[in-house]
Amino acid sequence: MGQHDNGPAPAAVPGTAGAAPGADPGDDTELASLALKILVAGGFGVGKTTLVGAVSEIRPLRTEELLSEAGELVDDTGGVDQKTTTTVAMDFGRITIRSGLSLYLFGTPGQDRFWFLWDELSQGALGAVVLADTRRLEDCFPAVDYFEHRRIPFVVAVNCFTDARRYGAHDVSRALDLDRGTPVVLCDARDKDSGKEVLIRLVEYAGRVHTARLLDSVGPQADSV
Repeated sequence: MGQHDNGPAPAAVPGTAGAAPGADPGDDTELASLALKILVAGGFGVGKTTLVGAVSEIRPLRTEELLSEAGELVDDTGGVDQKTTTTVAMDFGRITIRSGLSLYLFGTPGQDRFWFLWDELSQGALGAVVLADTRRLEDCFPAVDYFEHRRIPFVVAVNCFTDARRYGAHDVSRALDLDRGTPVVLCDARDKDSGKEVLIRLVEYAGRVHTARLLDSVGPQADSV
């Protein structure tokens, strides 16, 4: 159902380690903490802002503007007729997975005209969550293509809207023509626990991907010693 470019591209920097912003350099506890950057992407109106807001332990930073009549000419609101605002830069939130491990969440704008921001937001990202709506599944193709092309690990999280037909993870994976092993999970973007499970799944998967790439990169050197 989708054709994706899997050509070679530079790998993303795997995460951001170090002290939390504003930490005292003399605080060993803060220096031992790990902060990972996660992107939340997907089509227009799929629930990115909702997910970031649901899981964030701080008041999320949002850059939303009211939809205008001019915007209606370029934004397809079919299936999300009740939506009145749109993200024009990013959403930002933070969640602590466990002691010493925090995730910084950056929600990306969904419309084509804001994609110039994606390259900046993706710098240093450990991985990404691609939110999908089965009523408008084709809307997440660009995000899937983007992360595949840049070799950024991602999971597809199907936001199960009440009035949407339910499909299994395998069906969604086939419809999106995902690379083998790319996780697909079902979620409710409004629910904190559901969103947290998606993020845990991403961290686990991205960790395996980056570890495998590191081993591949040092393998030939180790053999030559």
